[in-house]
Amino acid sequence: MSDIGDAFSAAFTLMLRMDRELLGIVALSLRVSVLAVALAALVALPLGAVLALARFPGRGGLIAVLNAFMGLPPVVVGLVLYVLLSRSGPWGFLGLLFSPTAMILAQMVLVIPIVAAISRQVLEDLWSEHAELLRSLCATVTQSVATLLWDARYSLITGILAGFGRAISEVGAILIVGGNIAYVTRTMTTAIALETSKGNLALAMGLGIILLGISLLASLAAQGVRYLGLRRYA
Repeated sequence: MSDIGDAFSAAFTLMLRMDRELLGIVALSLRVSVLAVALAALVALPLGAVLALARFPGRGGLIAVLNAFMGLPPVVVGLVLYVLLSRSGPWGFLGLLFSPTAMILAQMVLVIPIVAAISRQVLEDLWSEHAELLRSLCATVTQSVATLLWDARYSLITGILAGFGRAISEVGAILIVGGNIAYVTRTMTTAIALETSKGNLALAMGLGIILLGISLLASLAAQGVRYLGLRRYA
């Protein structure tokens, strides 16, 4: 117990001193995850809107695949991207392996199905309520999509925050494509795994506490956005 207490004490000391290594790891983690989620949303929201409004052959199968991809194993995503980005792979000429860009790509692949599936369900439910009104107003597909996205913005933001929670806590995929290089691709999750294996519990616990705090803030933000949405429609 004394070892655990000492580790917690050392972890809080590092945070209070604003340890340079700790802050660098946290900053990189946030930068990678925020960029990954933002780029994923640019792909996932239109995809979810198309699946919600359009009717075409194979739509049901595509939705089933999208829902299944919400549980993509991170290590499989990392392995596929590693093969694609390695020197012998088709994208090897880009030189992205073991870089923050590769980590962003990995997190994007993991987040897109989550945001797309949530947005599809939200927009499809909203479309069933407002389809007749939008048709009576002779709204184009683009106008309909824009209207639904705006009306569902609170629920969609909640879905995006759920994607952020998945991204910030990811370790398997980014460890494979990032390489866990100090001051280059070392994030909170990969650093926790490494420092724990080295016995450096102070830094590992400090990062763990910060990661839990960020996850809690994301959860509270999602609840707050949901509350604002419920108040709006009350």
